[in-house]
Amino acid sequence: MQAATAFQRSPGLKLILTIVIAMMLTVPLFAIYLLVYDRQHQSDTARSSIAQGWGGPQTLIGPLLVIPYRAETTTTETVDGKQVTKTGIETRELVLSPETADIVTKIAPEVRKRSIYEAVVYGAHTAARARFALPADLQRYGVAADKLLLDRAELRFGVSDPRGLYGAPPKVTIDGSARSLQPGKGPGETNGAGFYTWLDATALTTKPMIADFVFDLRGNASLALVPRAGDTRWAVTSPWPNPSFQGGFLPTDRHIAANGFTATYRVGNLALGRTLVDTGDTAAAPVVLASPGPASVERAAAAGPQAMTAQVDLVTPVDLYDQVNRSVKYGFLFIGFTFMAFLLFDVVGGVRVATVEYLLVGVGLILFFVMLLAFAEVVGFMLAYLIAAGAIVSLLTAYSAAVLKSRKRAGFILGLLVALYAVLYILLSLEAYSLLIGSLLLFAALAAVMFLTRNIDWGRVTPPVPM
Repeated sequence: MQAATAFQRSPGLKLILTIVIAMMLTVPLFAIYLLVYDRQHQSDTARSSIAQGWGGPQTLIGPLLVIPYRAETTTTETVDGKQVTKTGIETRELVLSPETADIVTKIAPEVRKRSIYEAVVYGAHTAARARFALPADLQRYGVAADKLLLDRAELRFGVSDPRGLYGAPPKVTIDGSARSLQPGKGPGETNGAGFYTWLDATALTTKPMIADFVFDLRGNASLALVPRAGDTRWAVTSPWPNPSFQGGFLPTDRHIAANGFTATYRVGNLALGRTLVDTGDTAAAPVVLASPGPASVERAAAAGPQAMTAQVDLVTPVDLYDQVNRSVKYGFLFIGFTFMAFLLFDVVGGVRVATVEYLLVGVGLILFFVMLLAFAEVVGFMLAYLIAAGAIVSLLTAYSAAVLKSRKRAGFILGLLVALYAVLYILLSLEAYSLLIGSLLLFAALAAVMFLTRNIDWGRVTPPVPM
């Protein structure tokens, strides 16, 4: 019994037991990490539910002028062992992109809440003018001007989620004449979603056609434009102060302030790597080759549809789940620093700290992250951090006074915990410098431990206490 008691008082064994307890506490830390992930998933589901029926992330395409034309086809068949060539006439579609497109969009954001969850939705007012003209070299595309069915032309617009078309219906005028609209026939990028109008484009043979359109669109999270014109200008304004510019094209000019942002895009068809004419006949249409290398259009297209869009995201500046998740990753440092302080009081100061007392202190440190998550969903991250940190620091300081049998020693634990929570908040706020600050903190802690334990004989066996 005496040998066991003496062995338990070995500083080396106390260090090993402390490390084992700390490693055991990584299991509930990982459980908290999973809890944060689950709550974030619930939040995303709730946000989707809030925005349901309002309209999803929206993508705009067009307008595109579609003109049917007659094309001669030749087919070869084998009849009774002989090759027979047959000719016929079929109707195809000539798709013209505008020469120029000037688009102005005003985004009005709105934060909608349900219980403790919220989502950013918006209403976007778009007004634009597009200019179309028949190419002078139309014959090079295998299309004869006299084969065009100009009186059966259509002007098509793409909207990824037509549910967002609210309020007054879109207004489209062609050369000053208002047109009635029909649903559907959007470009392929929107899987046919959108609207269109019939028109007689006979005048296009003598002069360019001007199309003006205005519509209101609701959506959530993001608004994107697929530029298709020879020269696309898109001006976006909004009172939302936290935009994120995504997609394959960034603004040529932007200004972000506390009262909102403005952004201007300008994209040419040379940057798009495509002509303004599409016949749907790859054999007849000229081939546009992108320059080889990492910036080629082929590689951009292979990256997905978003690579050829200009996109504005309305982001929430601080995602509390991301911040809580990051704070949990520092949980082991909290346990390590606090346990090291208790261990030093044990092996240097001569105050015995039982295994159960280490375990209870560790549970208190882990409870901080649960409280942080719970309060952050209700009152926001900063206030939740103050509440959770204040509660845990008070609890562990009072418990330390009893365990270490000294208010002075408890005051040291108080200062350590306050410093740890202050440093953690700084690490969460200064993400770019978190690694630098963390490494310096670990270096300072290691140096302090080395200095304080420089004279300790870790293999020393203390004489047993008489039973």
